[in-house]
Amino acid sequence: MKTERIRTDILIIGGGTAGCYAAMTIAEHSDAMVLICEKAHIKRSGCLAAGVNALNAYITEGRTPQDYVDYAKKDADGIVREDLLLTMSERLNSVTEKLEQLGLVILKDENGKYVTRGNRNLKINGENIKPILAAAVEKLPNVTVLNHVNITDFAVSENRIKGAFGIGIENDTFYIIEANAVIVATGGAAGLYKPNNPGFSRHKMWYPPFNTGAGYAMGIRAGAEMTTFEMRFIALRCKDTIAPTGTLAQGVGAKQINSLGEVYETKYGLTTSERVYGTVNENLEGRGPCYLRTESITEEQNESLMKAYLNMAPSQTLKWIESGKKPSEQNVEIEGTEPYIIGGHTASGYWVDTNRATTIKGLFAGGDVAGGCPQKYVTGALAEGEIAGFSAVEFIKQNNSEEIDEEAVRSHAEEIERFLGEDKSQFTTEQLEEAMQTVMDSYAGGIRTNYRFNEKQLDIADEKIVQLEKLSENLHADDFQELMYIYELRERLTVCRSVIAHLKARHETRWHSFAENLDYPEKDDVNWRKYVNSRLENGEIKIILRDLTEGGQTYEHFN
Repeated sequence: MKTERIRTDILIIGGGTAGCYAAMTIAEHSDAMVLICEKAHIKRSGCLAAGVNALNAYITEGRTPQDYVDYAKKDADGIVREDLLLTMSERLNSVTEKLEQLGLVILKDENGKYVTRGNRNLKINGENIKPILAAAVEKLPNVTVLNHVNITDFAVSENRIKGAFGIGIENDTFYIIEANAVIVATGGAAGLYKPNNPGFSRHKMWYPPFNTGAGYAMGIRAGAEMTTFEMRFIALRCKDTIAPTGTLAQGVGAKQINSLGEVYETKYGLTTSERVYGTVNENLEGRGPCYLRTESITEEQNESLMKAYLNMAPSQTLKWIESGKKPSEQNVEIEGTEPYIIGGHTASGYWVDTNRATTIKGLFAGGDVAGGCPQKYVTGALAEGEIAGFSAVEFIKQNNSEEIDEEAVRSHAEEIERFLGEDKSQFTTEQLEEAMQTVMDSYAGGIRTNYRFNEKQLDIADEKIVQLEKLSENLHADDFQELMYIYELRERLTVCRSVIAHLKARHETRWHSFAENLDYPEKDDVNWRKYVNSRLENGEIKIILRDLTEGGQTYEHFN
């Protein structure tokens, strides 16, 4: 194992949507040296790796940023940070224009105006959206990108971040990276729960399987305050292919129907969680399977759907072709996925202020790891990357970090050497990962229990996850690729414990399916219109309840 020590002004962990835009912002407004560490390759990393066909957060003509805040607040039943939503929404259109200037093809009508899809969406040709962002970053003279470097832990002393530790997956190197400020822009957490499809197809899921909650886990271990992990995200998807349903619902107006042909979506409600809950309930009450009704759509709509899915989820187009039936000849069966923790769709993540500063001094968060601000999607992640970039620049003007403590360097190096040393483990990383997913599926509201749970089940889940954490300390890796898998498992286990604690703390059912608490089946506005936050203290997760910010209030914390 080689060791390399690097010094930079600003370290960005994660070269996805928010990370790239943060680097661009810093480079345009300062001469600070920036280092991006990306565990994959920046050209095709993050949630945009395969492209997207729409920008789902945009202030269309006749709408205002406050309209977007109201939409997101309604969808989350009030548990959002309005100050964060507004500061994000005010930037949605400017970052979209920047993307177009960089080369993104945004569809326009005969009058030169953007083609909208619904009240908040734009149609794009987005297969190359990530390479476009990556190319813009790689041209910046003060920005260095380290691909295939997996950051495994923060270096924090007395609540001040000094940098981070990482491993070079392809060059067998242990990295010690010192920085005056750090922006965490990693993805959310997939793979905590057992997925829809088993075995070889287990990675056919809604959210990228390589997003393991690393940014969350590092913050939790460092004592950062986190928020709203109980607001899990469950996507409504096409059965088996796990392809998106929004293109069907918005693109051709397909309604959710049960096996009797009855439209049930209005019966349960139209928020994201209610659409999933309605589908689960119709199946439980014997009216399944459930579908999106596409029968009798036009031939032009047929063609449009086939092309759209070929661009973003080819397996769905192939399924239509293999069956010999077009969408107009058969309805599309739908199902919910396993739960994910993701701040780009829900409010899970770091507790931040409007500058996207976390409760650890010098650490900023943007994109999927920043909490309190749901319905970000692509443009919201760009906007938060921009805010975090500006904030980091201002921070380093007045703050310099000291060197990382040598004892911390030594302990992290010894941990790596232990994993790479003699194989004394009775289990493989994959076996423990499957055990973790089984625990979460059975006791913490997974697909097996129709996303439902009670307090006793959560207690069992926490006990078993703690046991798996202890077993993971003795895992063995033959090389740095397997070493990365060990760290990914341990990240997921850390996030699992926080999810369990948050689910247990919210004594109500506000978001059906997302947090279906059988001990408290009703919504309780009187006692629980609160943010459920947490902090790890002495190995235990301490729950913190905070009042909501509403009506123009802002929350600015002081580290």
